[in-house]
Amino acid sequence: MSGAASAVRTPDAITRDRVVIAVALAAITLVAWLYLFREAASMQSMAMEGRMHEAMGMSDMRAWGAGDWLALFVMWAAMMIGMMLPSASPVIMLVLGVYRRRGDRRARLSSLAFVTGYLAVWTMFSVAAATLQIALHRSAWLTPDMAARSTIFAGSVLIAAGIYQWLPIKSACLTHCQSSLGFLTQHWREGVIGGLTLGLRHGAFCVGCCWALMALLFVVGVMNLVWVAAIATFVLGEKLLARGRDLGRLGGSLLIVWGLYSLAS
Repeated sequence: MSGAASAVRTPDAITRDRVVIAVALAAITLVAWLYLFREAASMQSMAMEGRMHEAMGMSDMRAWGAGDWLALFVMWAAMMIGMMLPSASPVIMLVLGVYRRRGDRRARLSSLAFVTGYLAVWTMFSVAAATLQIALHRSAWLTPDMAARSTIFAGSVLIAAGIYQWLPIKSACLTHCQSSLGFLTQHWREGVIGGLTLGLRHGAFCVGCCWALMALLFVVGVMNLVWVAAIATFVLGEKLLARGRDLGRLGGSLLIVWGLYSLAS
């Protein structure tokens, strides 16, 4: 083994890279949350105006167009970054360490490709979420606060999300998200393209694990940051706690009860 190859695997190099990546992930997450706080304040003002129009019997006559879709897409993308990067940090750190220990001279670039692939999947999810929100708005299923207007719609989403927490597909996706080492052992790819492919695959499992929980935002309010933070914390607990699977199923049971109560109200 050459001295150069050995150098890239030293504990100091791995520790240094982990610090750099950790700081970068924290900074990206912070920027995403700052953006969400700013957007929430702006949208709260718009919601107040919308409620005033409704009180006066006036509907929102302006149809949402491409510009509104783009704004919603950016909002959802920032939200997914702020919510999901913290729970993905352990596997990102593990990926970097493995690339370093295997003597990959492009370890940082390969790790960046992994993060890019992971976020690309959530970006595609954001495209779908923004499109769905436009459709729900045009159908008048959302209030000016971007929460469910219909108790039937709200109850149905809650029950569906709760049931999904108990399904085998949820369990399978969660297993991949919980066991970072197991995921890498099964799906490992070398190089920058390998890192991108690995990130795309991990992102797909992550979306499969969490998409139903994200749909709850259409019930409680898309820009209700208290609920955004609560869901992000719940996802973090599901993935990192030893009893994460039990936590997820408990949450699913509570969602079903909440949904039935909403339908009965």
